[in-house]
Amino acid sequence: MRAYKNSEIDFMRAAKDYIVFPLDVPSLKEAEQYVVLLSEYVGMFKVGLELFISSGPEIIKIIKKSGTAKIFLDLKLHDIPATVSRAMASIADLGVDFATVHCGENKKMLEAAVAGSCGKVGVLGVTVLTSVSSKDIHDAGFRSEFSSDMSRLVIKRTVMAKEAGCAGIVCSGLEAEMIKEKSGKNFIVVTPGIRPSWDGMKKDDQERTTTPAMAVKNGSDYLVIGRPIRDAKDPKEAVIRITREVEAVLQNDE
Repeated sequence: MRAYKNSEIDFMRAAKDYIVFPLDVPSLKEAEQYVVLLSEYVGMFKVGLELFISSGPEIIKIIKKSGTAKIFLDLKLHDIPATVSRAMASIADLGVDFATVHCGENKKMLEAAVAGSCGKVGVLGVTVLTSVSSKDIHDAGFRSEFSSDMSRLVIKRTVMAKEAGCAGIVCSGLEAEMIKEKSGKNFIVVTPGIRPSWDGMKKDDQERTTTPAMAVKNGSDYLVIGRPIRDAKDPKEAVIRITREVEAVLQNDE
C-alpha cells in the first residue's frame, strides 16, 4: 500500500494556504464565480455532495484551470469496504488532493479507502461532525463517556483513522490540540465550524465552533470557512481579513 505524502505541513506556509473555501452552492455557474473571485486568496477549494452531484467532475477541471489552489473532495464515503475502495480509486483518478470517508463503525472501511487511494489522494477520516452536539451523541445511543465528553469519541476515531493509514482527520478546532499531541505534527487536521470573532461567532447549524486564530493555535492545518466568507458583502475582503488573523498567529509562533 503506497502511503500518501503531504509535504506541505513540513514547511512554512503562507497564511492563505490554511484557508479552505467550501463551494457549497447549487450550481456549477455559481461555483465558478467563486473560484474566479477567490482562487488567488485561498489555499484550497472544497467540493461537497451538493455541488458534485449536480456538476460532477467538471468543477474539478474548473478549479485546476483557475490557478494553484488545491482541491478537497468532501463526499464523506460510508459504505461496505469493497464499495468504498472502488469509489476512492475513482476519486484518486480525478487528481484531487484530499477526500473524506466517515470513520464509521470499523477500521476495515478506512483501510479500504486508503488502499483504493493508491497514495494519489490524502484520505481524511471524518470523526464527529461539528454540527453534532453532546445531546445528539447521547440520543444516538453512545455510552455516557462519549456523550459527556465528545473529545473522547474524536480521539478514539482518530486512533482508528491513523492505524488505518489515513493522512489525517476532520474535527473541530476544540479537539485539534489533543489530536496533534497524540498523533504527531504530520497527521493532518482539517477543521470546519470556523467562525471569526468579528462575524459574531454565529453557530448556525454548527455546534462546536472556533475562531480562525483559536484553530491555528490549537494546531489545525486547514480551516474550512464558508458562510463568513460567502455571506459577506465583500467575500474577497472577508478572506483577506481572515488571512491577516491567521498571519498574526503564525508570526507570533516564529
